[in-house]
Amino acid sequence: MKIRLVSFTVLAAIAFLSYTALADSRPDADKAILDRGRYLVWIGGCNDCHTPGFPEAAGGIPEERWLTGNPVGFQGPWGTNYPKNLRLYMQNISEEQWLARVRKPMGPPMPWFNLRDMTDSDLLAIYHFVRSLGPAGVPAPAAVGPGVAVTTPYIEFFPKNLPKQAGK
Repeated sequence: MKIRLVSFTVLAAIAFLSYTALADSRPDADKAILDRGRYLVWIGGCNDCHTPGFPEAAGGIPEERWLTGNPVGFQGPWGTNYPKNLRLYMQNISEEQWLARVRKPMGPPMPWFNLRDMTDSDLLAIYHFVRSLGPAGVPAPAAVGPGVAVTTPYIEFFPKNLPKQAGK
C-alpha cells in the first residue's frame, strides 16, 4: 500500500510539475504569436481600411480601436463595398474557416492575393491577434451592387483594366 501511495504521489508531482512548466512556457509562445500578428496587421496595412481615420491620423489610432470596420465604402464598377469589422468577424469563425476564406478572391480594393500568399503561421498569427483584441464596434454596412445609391461616404475607385472576377 505504501508503494502505491508513494508511486501515486510521485506521478502526481511529475504531472503537476510538467503541467506547470507547460503553462509557464505557453504565455511567451502566445505573446510571440500575438506580437507577430500585431506586426503583420501593422505592416500589411490592414488598419488603413479596416480602422476608421487610421490613414488620416498617420497611424495614431489606439490599438483598442483597431479593425472595427469602416462605414466609408469603396465604389467602382463592382458596386460599393465596405471594409469588414474584423474584430466581430474573427470571433465567429474558426482557424480553418479563416485560412480558407483569406485564400479566396475578395472585392476591390482588398489585396486578397497578399493574404493568399502568406504562410499559414502568419495568417494564424493575424487571426489570433485580431481575436485577442476582443469584439468591438458594429458591423460594417453590407456591400451593394453596381448602380445602387448609397447614403454613406465612399471613395470612388476606378482601377484601369479591372479583371473580371469569377462569379461576377
